[in-house]
Amino acid sequence: MNPRYPIYVISKGRWGSRLTSKVLELMNVPYHIVVEPQEYDRYAEVIDPNKIYTLPFANLGQGSIPARNWYWEHSIKQGAKWHWMLDDNIRDFYRLNRNRKIRVKTGITFKIIEDFADRYKNLAQAGMQYMMFAIRKRSYNKPYILNTRIYSYMLIRNEIPFRWRGRYNEDTDLSIRCLKAGWCTILFYAFLANKQATMLMKGGNTESLYKGDGRLLMAQSLYKQHPDIVRIKRKWGRWQHYVNYNGFKHNKLMLEDGVTLPNKPNEYGMKIVKVK
Repeated sequence: MNPRYPIYVISKGRWGSRLTSKVLELMNVPYHIVVEPQEYDRYAEVIDPNKIYTLPFANLGQGSIPARNWYWEHSIKQGAKWHWMLDDNIRDFYRLNRNRKIRVKTGITFKIIEDFADRYKNLAQAGMQYMMFAIRKRSYNKPYILNTRIYSYMLIRNEIPFRWRGRYNEDTDLSIRCLKAGWCTILFYAFLANKQATMLMKGGNTESLYKGDGRLLMAQSLYKQHPDIVRIKRKWGRWQHYVNYNGFKHNKLMLEDGVTLPNKPNEYGMKIVKVK
């Protein structure tokens, strides 16, 4: 019940916290963590070296973009149809079911999303919603939302004709480019991830991108890339970007040839277990 596609955890300066690595170890989910060469020894002290990929470059000043493109190509060389990209500040994974958020202790959530994604020939990305954005007591929660942005915990189809670019808001930019080209994206609410809030952890992009006027630069960057659907507003005391995804409602999922949808639910052997 583990994922069949490779999981890459991108990390910098967080060998001490390594939140995502810890939770994947607890769940017994196979993964590789991707680090810059000058930090390899630090990570190798606390993570099995066999689970570490060392990048062929360091401190390029381009955020995580070069690393993301590196392991995209790496997964293609492995013959993978898809690959997972996970941030390094994830605490837990959850299933949202019947208004309850239940912690998941195996890799089943990855496998279910993979099986769902493999049904469709024009699905570019799939991912899990942030746990904090999934309001529990809502009668209108759906298993997933079609054609919106995918952040932080994403399954990416390797054949799409795009790569990571820029320096800010690369997640949103990639999703928008896929949608504009007629592909679909799926953001799951049935499965959630609990991520440490941005700027509350040392390492990563906290110092290089988010400090100072980083929030405004992020919003401006996305606006320049997609001025037709992006607006910049100030909310909660900081600058935010807003994207109008309404124009992508007509992007429809198309089944792979020969795929027949099941007529009853598959629980994949999942059970709710009370923990004392």
